[in-house]
Amino acid sequence: LPWSLKAQKDNVLQARGEVTADEGHSVTLDCLYNTTSSNYYLFWYKQEGNKSPKFILSRFKVGEGKTEDEEKYSSTLDSSLRSVPLKIQKLELSDSAVYYCALSWDNVSTG
Repeated sequence: LPWSLKAQKDNVLQARGEVTADEGHSVTLDCLYNTTSSNYYLFWYKQEGNKSPKFILSRFKVGEGKTEDEEKYSSTLDSSLRSVPLKIQKLELSDSAVYYCALSWDNVSTG
């Protein structure tokens, strides 16, 4: 398929707006995705201010994936629900940031 047609079917959907929670607690950020690929990769990134996005974790349709800080971040890829939520634990003020979910057909973005 031409890239433009593929792009319409392969995407991620994140809720807009802010999520608030108390320090020391945990929060879960949702990410839903669509893909026509049989093998794919989901990634989460954290962006603070004007800094470049920082890799948090990856989850693969086939395989385990990688997590930068396992005490802080966790996620389970559910291919039946097309969901890969990010759980952030032990919240601190420094966790205030923009979080991005990304979909890829190649394992190229593991940070």
